[in-house]
Amino acid sequence: MTRIDAKFAELNAAGKKAFVTYVMAGDPDYETSLEVVKGLPGAGVDIIELGLPFTDPMADGPTIQLAGQRALDGGMTLEKTLQLAADFRKGDDTTPIVLMGYYNPIYNRGVEKFLEDAKAAGIDGLIVVDLPPEEDEELCIPAQKAGLNFIRLATPTTDGARLPKVLQNTSGFVYYVSITGITGAAEAEAGDVGPEVARIKAATDLPIIVGFGINTPEKAQNIASISDGAVVGSAIVSQIGAGKSPEEVLAFVKSLADGAHKG
Repeated sequence: MTRIDAKFAELNAAGKKAFVTYVMAGDPDYETSLEVVKGLPGAGVDIIELGLPFTDPMADGPTIQLAGQRALDGGMTLEKTLQLAADFRKGDDTTPIVLMGYYNPIYNRGVEKFLEDAKAAGIDGLIVVDLPPEEDEELCIPAQKAGLNFIRLATPTTDGARLPKVLQNTSGFVYYVSITGITGAAEAEAGDVGPEVARIKAATDLPIIVGFGINTPEKAQNIASISDGAVVGSAIVSQIGAGKSPEEVLAFVKSLADGAHKG
């Protein structure tokens, strides 16, 4: 059982929904980023998605693109991202960390070495947005053999014919992208998302966590009420980009977590 599996079992037993946050590793700098990440569990975050900075983040909107650029400009690398996870683990051995990004940096490092290093750093799962199920032998299968969850995205355009393929080797949870488009581009609507979540739930026992377009406590509550939890990324990253202090960022995160946990 991974930390992700254990977290959902714990939430399920307590009758609670999950609150998941995304932050870009190294944004705006290593120390500030680590301070924010260390503070997330205390602000009510159940699972941390840690963004891996990349030069060509095709699924991300301007907010997260700029965060990645700030991190890269500050010298952030895959090596330092794993180090940040390891530094977090020195004080927290239970909160799951999902590394979210693109395949190129992993490919450049070498899959076997990357998985060994990620496991040693305390990474629990991967979301690699540009590797479709047809490429499962490339990273998904090796990752699962190494004891890491491989989390897949489902979207409004994932039809009934495609869904079984998407779910085939997915583990940990399914990340449902609530909108068509890039991160931060539009707002999620519970009325639109609810039937889609129900459709996916009919095909899998995995938790369904909804992300993209959630930016207020009320929105987090509404989305969590019709799913197994909510993910917030761009709204938090924009606070960091605006130069807010870690304390201010974490206070905002807590307001979102409180909303999601009411769901």
